[in-house]
Amino acid sequence: MKEIDLKTLTIQKAQDGMESGEFSAEELTGVYLTSIKVKNPELNAYLSVFDDAINEAKEIDQKRARGEKLGTLAGIPIAIKDVIMVKGREVRAASKVLSGHIATYDATAVVKLHQAGAVLLGMTNADEFAMGASNENSAYGPCRNPHDPSRVSGGSSGGSACAVAADMALAALGSETGGSVRYPAALCGIVGLKPTYGAVSRYGLMPMASSFNQIAPAAKTVADTETIFNIIRGRDDKDANSLEPVFANSPNPKIIGVPNFSPEGMDERVRNNYELSVERLGKLGYEMKEVKLESLRYAVACYYILVPAEVSADMARFDGVRYGAHIDGANLLEDYGMTRGVCFGKEVRRRVILGTYVLSAGYYDAYYYKAARVRELIRRDFVDIFKQVDAIVMPTSPRPAYKLGEISSNPLLLYLEDIFTAPANLAYIPAISVPSGTVREDDVDLPLGLQIIAPHLREDVLFDIGKKFLGEK
Repeated sequence: MKEIDLKTLTIQKAQDGMESGEFSAEELTGVYLTSIKVKNPELNAYLSVFDDAINEAKEIDQKRARGEKLGTLAGIPIAIKDVIMVKGREVRAASKVLSGHIATYDATAVVKLHQAGAVLLGMTNADEFAMGASNENSAYGPCRNPHDPSRVSGGSSGGSACAVAADMALAALGSETGGSVRYPAALCGIVGLKPTYGAVSRYGLMPMASSFNQIAPAAKTVADTETIFNIIRGRDDKDANSLEPVFANSPNPKIIGVPNFSPEGMDERVRNNYELSVERLGKLGYEMKEVKLESLRYAVACYYILVPAEVSADMARFDGVRYGAHIDGANLLEDYGMTRGVCFGKEVRRRVILGTYVLSAGYYDAYYYKAARVRELIRRDFVDIFKQVDAIVMPTSPRPAYKLGEISSNPLLLYLEDIFTAPANLAYIPAISVPSGTVREDDVDLPLGLQIIAPHLREDVLFDIGKKFLGEK
């Protein structure tokens, strides 16, 4: 077998290698499983590894030997975030309340990966029920940044981003609510996509905030991210909100909007990197136009009223009776309270309490209803801006990866990490984070990301700009 360079491996290179006989799907999967065995004890990116992944790869090799037609992802090792159903596997949402829960069906996105021939490697770490921006809220310990294990990987899909960045998977599925794939992708130095809401079926994704939740791909290149997206996207009868994206034959974006903003707490190095990225896009031939995104200042406040409200409703199903953990109390109500009180982590309890408060009598109009109206204003703001430009760019994160525990005791500061990513989720539109450079800190190069935002159902614009920015063919 030819030695496989995982650092430079892409889906296309992997397929070419298997087709030419340089290596087999079994050998490729074995290399990734070895990488997981060596690196995961320190990084904690995987919560479980599938012991039959090699058998799946062998089946692909046998089909290839028989000359059978294979899918686009035949033999490609992919990781799955621990909030996405994989039939017969333990799926816990990184929570004690679902300890021992075995999925009884596959998510639609997982079905499509299987049909394309992907080899599933295991379930990746996450903030509990996808609630968090640092992956420090996992009941099974934080996932660490592969560039510096003393730092956060970002959340909530930190395990998926880390697995790809650390060569423990060629690509991964995560989930997006307010930046949960783009943010860790930026901190880990890879590409993360937030699709248009509904472009990928939510069937089989554990609900956290249903009008925000999406399954979203992460990979090392824009081309690989596009490949995964094109496989998992599309209308699904099992998800009434799912859509069939219809792309233009040629996106040909020409004008990119640059918001005029100055948020508090933004690292000066991030600002400098962003300005260099804007300058780089200008040199690539794009017209860079300043735009006013007035709603940006309201996005975080709006997001953290609406999401906890939906959390309070979606989390009600985890009661310790129907599935998952159960703690006996003196009566049924006490069973319910003790199970949730002990098995839910601090962030989940915080959001359930906050969400219940903003939905309660006397406060619904003052908070939830007002936030819902602001969400619509944010959506319209983007619609108006996209009449002037083809895309918008802004930083993905306000700072590079920070030390574990550095701001975990300050929820408000943590929530502000979503300042650049949450607006796209509020407006239901697609966005992508691509690597934009690094900053040096403590003798480590820490990645930064540039976020590109496009109009509704125009993921093709994101891929076009992203590829040109990274110099991909």
